[in-house]
Amino acid sequence: MLSTPVIDVQGASVALGGRPVLRGVDLTVTDGEFVALMGANGSGKSTLVRAMTGLWPLSTGSVRLFGVTLAEFTDWRRVGFVPQRTGAAGNVPASVREVVASGRLTRRRLFRPLGRADRRAIDAAIEVVGLSDRAEAGCSTLSGGQQQRVLIARALAGEPDLIFLDEPTAGVDLPNQQVLASTLGVLSRRGVTIVLVAHELGPMAALVDRAVVMRDGRIAYDGPRLDDHAVHLPDFGDHAHAAHHPDPGSHDHAPHVASPFDRPDDGGL
Repeated sequence: MLSTPVIDVQGASVALGGRPVLRGVDLTVTDGEFVALMGANGSGKSTLVRAMTGLWPLSTGSVRLFGVTLAEFTDWRRVGFVPQRTGAAGNVPASVREVVASGRLTRRRLFRPLGRADRRAIDAAIEVVGLSDRAEAGCSTLSGGQQQRVLIARALAGEPDLIFLDEPTAGVDLPNQQVLASTLGVLSRRGVTIVLVAHELGPMAALVDRAVVMRDGRIAYDGPRLDDHAVHLPDFGDHAHAAHHPDPGSHDHAPHVASPFDRPDDGGL
């Protein structure tokens, strides 16, 4: 019996200011997959993630999460999102623990005090990203790479089954990239489905099950992991197309729907 895809995108198109950004994209992601969504700046990879999380409305096509259309999907506690902007955590006058605790909002009622399970999940998320010794520090005192790890911990605190990360290593030094790779390795081994938007994979390359390369708003390649340099060859889209048919055993106009995620900045379409 075939399992329901975690993500099912069919014929998705997005236009921003009348300009096509996504053009008829089809994409299926199965349970437990680690998918790297790659491509040059402006290729449409970040817009595709925003469309899959309800941050951008579709012009045509459909998106389903866990078998449910975005218009009907309400179980957002199953979904984590780490935005692109590395300084986002540093603009909040709060401690690491306070920012990470906000990731539990999808798991408890508004204004309800943190319970034992909440505190345990918060501590575990901070530990996974290697910031236990900075848990009470103000986010504004952290480096850009550490702030990005706080945002990942915030998403992890909600204990998601599916997590989207939009360029988490942009502007992050190698030691922090290595910590991020270690963190994502832990999640992947736990069976979390991961969609990573990346210009280059760096230390995370070994974790990736599958690469999806965007070019001019379309999928130019969908298949086994690629070397970073191959993705950015000038003629990549002319010869590197491959259809992907997920192994069941392996690891018309759509309305704009509300998303629980803050809208990230509009750079890096």
